[in-house]
Amino acid sequence: MLNRLKLGIRSKITLGYIVIILCLLAAIIILNHQITSLQEERNYIIKYDAKVQELTNNIEKYILDMESSQRAFIITGEPSYLEPYDNAAKSWKTDFNDLYLQLKEKPAQREKLKEIEETIEHWIETSGNPTIQFTKDNDTAALNEFFKVDNGRQDIEKMRNLFESFRSAENDYTQAKAHQLDKKNSQLTSGLFGILIVISTISIIIANGISHSIVKTITEVMQTIQEIAVTKGNFKRRIHVKTNDEVNELADATNLLLESVEKREWLQTNIADIVKKYQGISAITGLAETFLSEVAQKTEASLGAFYVREETEDQILFVKKAAFADGDDRVGINSFKIGQGLIGQCALEKRILFYDNIPQDYRLIRTGLAEVKPQNILLVPIIFEDEVIAVVELATMTGFNDLQQKLVKQVIENFGLTINSVLGRMEIVRLLNESRAMTEELQVQSEELQTQSEELQMQTEELTIINEQLEERTKEAESKSRELEKAKKELEETAEQLILNSNYKSEFLANMSHELRTPLNSILILSEMLAENSHNNLTDEEAEFAKVIHSSGEDLLALINDILDLSKVEAGKLDIIFDEVNMHEIPIQMEHTFTPVATKKNLAFQILKADDVVDIFYTDEKRFHQILKNLLSNAFKFTERGSVTLTIQQLTQQQLTSNMQEVSADWLEITVSDTGIGIPKNKHQLIFESFQQADGATVRKYGGTGLGLSICKEFAKLLGGWITLQSEEGQGSSFTLTIPSLPNGIEEEQCQKLAMNEVAVTAEEVMLIEEQPQEKEKVSQHEVEVFQGKNILIVDDDNRNIYALKTTLEKRGMNILVAKDGLECIEIMQANHNVDLILMDIMMPIMDGYEAMSIIRQQMKQIDLPIIALTAKAMKNDRDKALQAGASDYISKPLNLDQLLSVLRVWLVSKGS
Repeated sequence: MLNRLKLGIRSKITLGYIVIILCLLAAIIILNHQITSLQEERNYIIKYDAKVQELTNNIEKYILDMESSQRAFIITGEPSYLEPYDNAAKSWKTDFNDLYLQLKEKPAQREKLKEIEETIEHWIETSGNPTIQFTKDNDTAALNEFFKVDNGRQDIEKMRNLFESFRSAENDYTQAKAHQLDKKNSQLTSGLFGILIVISTISIIIANGISHSIVKTITEVMQTIQEIAVTKGNFKRRIHVKTNDEVNELADATNLLLESVEKREWLQTNIADIVKKYQGISAITGLAETFLSEVAQKTEASLGAFYVREETEDQILFVKKAAFADGDDRVGINSFKIGQGLIGQCALEKRILFYDNIPQDYRLIRTGLAEVKPQNILLVPIIFEDEVIAVVELATMTGFNDLQQKLVKQVIENFGLTINSVLGRMEIVRLLNESRAMTEELQVQSEELQTQSEELQMQTEELTIINEQLEERTKEAESKSRELEKAKKELEETAEQLILNSNYKSEFLANMSHELRTPLNSILILSEMLAENSHNNLTDEEAEFAKVIHSSGEDLLALINDILDLSKVEAGKLDIIFDEVNMHEIPIQMEHTFTPVATKKNLAFQILKADDVVDIFYTDEKRFHQILKNLLSNAFKFTERGSVTLTIQQLTQQQLTSNMQEVSADWLEITVSDTGIGIPKNKHQLIFESFQQADGATVRKYGGTGLGLSICKEFAKLLGGWITLQSEEGQGSSFTLTIPSLPNGIEEEQCQKLAMNEVAVTAEEVMLIEEQPQEKEKVSQHEVEVFQGKNILIVDDDNRNIYALKTTLEKRGMNILVAKDGLECIEIMQANHNVDLILMDIMMPIMDGYEAMSIIRQQMKQIDLPIIALTAKAMKNDRDKALQAGASDYISKPLNLDQLLSVLRVWLVSKGS
């Protein structure tokens, strides 16, 4: 029946295609159904696994957030740390229920979830909520007891293990499902190959049947060749043959020949076009831009850059001169060294580099709609006389074919000559321009030189005149120089005389201290004894005279001490020793010293110390006490009614200036406030000067020398601080001392050397400006017992001191022996072995106290005998020198009677025990 049916070639081909298409459609439908089924199952597995993983991770995260928040709140006590705990406590149950619903077909996994839920709830009930409540109640003991056991950690560890087991089971389930899908996929692949085999078999049978029916194929080949010959160069037409015989081979060979001729024609045409475009260009930038644009168009490149060789003194660079498809961020790096990057490597190797595996971070090609990654990169060196003078880089989105690469290779063969010619022409133009500029500049300079020559001639004449004047001035300068040298020598002699005078002044002050204190010692002791009137043999008026004499003597001593202190400050020879000061003891010491004064004057005395004041403060304790006592003494002195307040506080970092912070991090502000007479504003500066008070009425009413505040001001400077005053007349005064804590002292260069003999030091404590009369107690029965019958040896060359001490001590039952110098003391000691204590003066003729004490201790072996050193000339190291020579204790003149008796009592009791 098929043989009787007549079908044309087109019908046969159409019928064959229809059969093949139907088979393909059937196969596509079957495959699509199978693929869709597989995709649905795989999507379900992926979604289910992702959902389960997400929910388990969320639940575990919530519990860990609760644990972290719980511990943070326990550590800090900050309520804000409970917000994550409360949020997690509300959220974990929701995700747990959702996860439970996901496992409706897995009862075993649901059982594990229930166990996880019980563990979480057990942790919340036994660890989470109780510890938070303990923290809120500040129940530290319960917290410590809980963390000794810390059952919550076991719950957390158990929960993690359960989740790990749960996830492992889910992963096993997922792997099983995936294995089933893989098996179905294999079956689908086998079916696909079977269908392809069937369709291929049918196609071959149909094609084989049709091929026998093709008769006109040779005629078609001949017609195609004739058409190519007629068109004279239209090599784009090809011969299409569907048979698999010699005719088909002929058609293929013809088509290959046509393609080769067409490529050769395309290359020659495009090379000619490119060369024609860049001919006549004289600038390298224009040449590079034109060449790059034409090559990019011919090769369908999407990006391009043109680098030209430039030589400097120390290196060779390839600098970018043009770019194709340049954007705002510019195409390519500006320059490369040889061997640097692909451009440098291309120049180094002198060969074309082609890359089709482009890295992910390569520059994207920008279009109006998007940025696209290039497919190929082509780097081409341009060589002239075996030297790379330029490098071209091209990138494309579609890929460079062999024909386009061949075009680039051929077009650059002679392009190096063109570049070299342009560069040479540019260098010639540059040199020509420079030559012109230099010629013009030389002409200008020639004119300037001519002008300068005329000016120099005039200046030469002027210099001749000036030279004559300078010779005269030189002679005058030499004369003045000799005069200055003479004046310099006179100044040096004056300076040496001033230093000598300063030394004389220091020695004079030391001697004055000794000469004034020695008679003053007798005056104070005897006037005090007369004022006591122990025998009641003086009238009240005579006793009052004695008190006035004693008070005047103390005022004189205070004046001597103030003058010496002020002299030492002015001379720069006052030693400041920075050491630890216990700020806790300051209020106690001030209260102990001034409470009797406040009680006597019926004044309120308050001491206010801030809580933030440091316990240990570094300053000179002695000078610090002197300033405080002077300020408080003035406050009590000039206050008739009301109160005196001492305030101690530490300055905060905000109150410190940058200069203060550079000096020290700790600053104290001590304020002494009173409700006294006040000070007029125009006198605020005056009262800090030596021997100055507010006015004459103040001197007449309150007395004083006017040295106290001057000394306080100078001491404050030496301690690194200052004193400020706030006062109005009739409204009281507030003196504020501001000083830094200086563990290492004040770091400054010493401009003067210490003199060999230093000014005598003052007593341990500055006397109050107005010493209140002290009530003298009568000799107690205990003192009589201690002093009764004791043998005291007084060694002194001053009869007044001997008389005063002898009278005082004999009144208390002591036996007195007297020696006028150290030698006589040794003789008495050798004759009398019953001496209980020696009062030894230091400065004596024949043998001084140091030598006498050394003989007593070393030669006479009187180791335990108490020796009290007495002197009115107290040099800086005299105390240590006296103790080193053998003194048991040291007292400076003028003697304080109470202090002397106290020291005697201590050493006599110590010797007796």
